[in-house]
Amino acid sequence: MYFAPVRALLAALPASWSQWAWLIKRTVGLIVLGARSAFPCLRLHVRSILNLMVQSSKARLDASFGALSDATRRGVLEQLGRADASITDLAAKFHMTLTGMKKHVGVLERAGLVTTEKVGRVRTCKIGLRALEEEATWIEKYRQLWDARFDELDQVVEELKRKEKVDGRKKRE
Repeated sequence: MYFAPVRALLAALPASWSQWAWLIKRTVGLIVLGARSAFPCLRLHVRSILNLMVQSSKARLDASFGALSDATRRGVLEQLGRADASITDLAAKFHMTLTGMKKHVGVLERAGLVTTEKVGRVRTCKIGLRALEEEATWIEKYRQLWDARFDELDQVVEELKRKEKVDGRKKRE
């Protein structure tokens, strides 16, 4: 009886991470706007909060790309994509010590790419719930930037080739 409002609230909450991110940004935005209009002296604090949010986003990208920068950790993710595995199994597959594999799994876990669960003496690893949407967006933005730059470079090369042909004809004549 007491939990009915909580259940109704939970049922109304979004299901995907992107919807959660939007909801949090929207809520923070409304709180910030209300606080700024009601308390102008809070502008400095609002900027600090927003700056921390930006730094958090950068930290998340740093953690993800740092975790993915190592070939062993990428291999662990590929292996876990096929099936869950214990740290012992992963260590054996990658010809590593148990301590070394624990460190690799710890990096992946801090980045949110892997989750672990200990049952008895066995720690089982699974692919994490966090998708790489933010990282994919970041990569796509820079892919488009480099594509545009390479297109411009192609135009410059073509223009130079045309000028070279024209200059070559003038010298022959």
